[in-house]
Amino acid sequence: MKVNESNLDRTLRTIAGVALLYVGLGTSLLAGTMGTVAAVIGAVLLLTGLVGVCPLYNVLKISTKK
Repeated sequence: MKVNESNLDRTLRTIAGVALLYVGLGTSLLAGTMGTVAAVIGAVLLLTGLVGVCPLYNVLKISTKK
């Protein structure tokens, strides 16, 4: 797949993903269902940030990479 995220986009996704994973799994700030939802969203953000490909961008034909 072709990279469709800019470096800034990838960095922000990675930071947000790690933060959501930490809040969802590593602390008791969000417990139960909300913690699980935060962790899943964080994992998706982290994965797309590391890989550089966002499937939703592909569907919408968007690219933040110049």
